[in-house]
Amino acid sequence: MTHTVMRIALTTHSVNPRGGVVHALELASALVDEGQDVTLFAPAVAGETLFREPPCRVILATIEGSQHNTVALVDARLRALKTSVKACDPHSFDVLHAQDSISGNALAELTAEGEIAGFVRTVHHLDHFDNPRLAAWQTRAWRDADRVLCVSEVWTREMRDTYGIEAATVPNGVDLNRYSTQRTPHDERLRQRHGIDGRGPVVLAVGGIEARKNTLGLLDAFAELVKHHPHARLVIAGGASLLDHDAYARAFMERVAKYGLSQAVSVAGPLDDADMPALFRCVDVLAMVSLREGFGLVVLEALACGTPVVASNIAPFTEYLDNSLCCWATPTEPASIADALARVIDGRHRTDFNRAVPALLDRMSWQASARKHLDIYSALLASRSLPTL
Repeated sequence: MTHTVMRIALTTHSVNPRGGVVHALELASALVDEGQDVTLFAPAVAGETLFREPPCRVILATIEGSQHNTVALVDARLRALKTSVKACDPHSFDVLHAQDSISGNALAELTAEGEIAGFVRTVHHLDHFDNPRLAAWQTRAWRDADRVLCVSEVWTREMRDTYGIEAATVPNGVDLNRYSTQRTPHDERLRQRHGIDGRGPVVLAVGGIEARKNTLGLLDAFAELVKHHPHARLVIAGGASLLDHDAYARAFMERVAKYGLSQAVSVAGPLDDADMPALFRCVDVLAMVSLREGFGLVVLEALACGTPVVASNIAPFTEYLDNSLCCWATPTEPASIADALARVIDGRHRTDFNRAVPALLDRMSWQASARKHLDIYSALLASRSLPTL
């Protein structure tokens, strides 16, 4: 389907490498490749820049003041985005598309004030908030949208069955120019920097130390793995989150010490964007054993780099993976995770990198995602132009 050129505004909540931000950047790039006019809005404090510059117009919304708690932090980013979009002649955009609750609320307020005709919202996943204001913000960001999209069928069903919202599923993709099996001199430098010396297998987790990521469960499994692989290493990358995970992170580090694994566990934190493909190639297995996930984008990235994956046997992973693409684990059972890691490391489970992985990566492209987005955008614009009775 051929699309006319649209002026599209994509909004995201951060300049840091979280899944939703990566989605926004990759979608922006793919839409530009489709000939579209794209502007990306992201909130940033003074001196911050996007972790990766997309080939489109980028407007960083300046965050004012200091924030001492999560509510204040969210509010400041919401205000910054609203002010920034409003200053850019928002009526001139054909489509405004929020990737998260923070920017979704900015667009919801602009809609209520008549500054824009409406907006699209992608729900990657929803969180539980005890704070009523955070919970209300999360609800408003999808409730007030003209069109809701989800990156997996499990969340499309959740939006329909729990909230009565008919969402459309538009999966993530993977950039095969960025993520590949092609080794580079940077790989060896990264090995040296993180002490990956080849003495034992290296397990990688991406996304930081969070309850949703099941990092404590993974640690318990790793403690079992070390009994049979005494030189094994666990590297945890990422974790640039706006939410407060400090208590969980402290409990994790206390358990690391209790197990006596301080030398075996490395918390790398957020890495430079160029480091991630190299890091995937430097490890033996990616552990993606989340308890709840929107899609699990790093699974595709790891597979594209030739790295086997241990994944939770829950949706959304079960929607696009099978036994030829990953080794399954029950995320609530550390013994199951440990067994899956051992099966991959010992070669008892082999990923089909010859046929199954290339077929998956060919199917899950950002270009396909962008074209589906454009179909949805076009249908939305057509519905707005229909005469009303």
